[in-house]
Amino acid sequence: MSRSRLVPGLPIAVVAMIASGPSPASAASCESLAAFRLPQTTITSARPVSAGTFQPPSAPGHLATGAAPPVPLSNLPGFCRVAATLAPTTDSAIAIEVWMPAAGWNHRFQGVGNGGFAGTISYGAMADALRLGNATASTDTGHMSPGGSFGMKHPEKVADWGYRAIHAMTEAAKAIVQEFYGSRPEHSYFTGCSTGGHQGLSEAQRYPADYDGILAGDHGANRTHLHASFIWAFAVTQKDPAADIPATKLPVISKAVLDACDALDGVHTAGQRDDLHRVIPLS
Repeated sequence: MSRSRLVPGLPIAVVAMIASGPSPASAASCESLAAFRLPQTTITSARPVSAGTFQPPSAPGHLATGAAPPVPLSNLPGFCRVAATLAPTTDSAIAIEVWMPAAGWNHRFQGVGNGGFAGTISYGAMADALRLGNATASTDTGHMSPGGSFGMKHPEKVADWGYRAIHAMTEAAKAIVQEFYGSRPEHSYFTGCSTGGHQGLSEAQRYPADYDGILAGDHGANRTHLHASFIWAFAVTQKDPAADIPATKLPVISKAVLDACDALDGVHTAGQRDDLHRVIPLS
């Protein structure tokens, strides 16, 4: 409870206002956020999205590799969708999206992380956060390619991917949330796995004031050793083409493993066997 000290001669209404703190600013419309100004930030769109199903856009760099387009996201509440590009350096182009419930906001903000080398907005994780009533944000970390080629001769882009993009996204998103609702989030959380886990640990170490709580799963820590191990595994398995296991042999290998190990835990899969050795793809 706020405490105030009575001052002789001060009107009771003024004392009550001091005790309760400042009133939140007026909320903005979703469309008006297109004109909102932030340092090193260009808001590229701000528009309301109706409740129901949302089709995320495809990342151009990922489509070029033959990746499947994003799946539609269903059971979403109505929300305000804001897209922006952040430029903390002259070689930065960090795309972010901020989604804010049109009604029923729980006064929380949830930043969500990426996987691999990122290169795309984490729409699925944003949808999960939105369904819980959170305002949420995600970033492509400053590039739109599925691999690490974006970092060649671009140290600032490496820094954006490594740590800076999440912090810049978080600061911009909180400001946009405040502009939209008229008040800042009461609590802020970050969730991520793999690269998202490394992002969470980096936030905790570099910018501890960004979040009240961080869930960092399966973090991709010690990147030098981690990626060196990827190269070693690839080199070893590709050295002798005869050692490569073709996809046509996988069902046979899967069946042999199940025949040898299925009953060890005391549970027999029986009729599920066919399904079990169909779910081991190699591509």
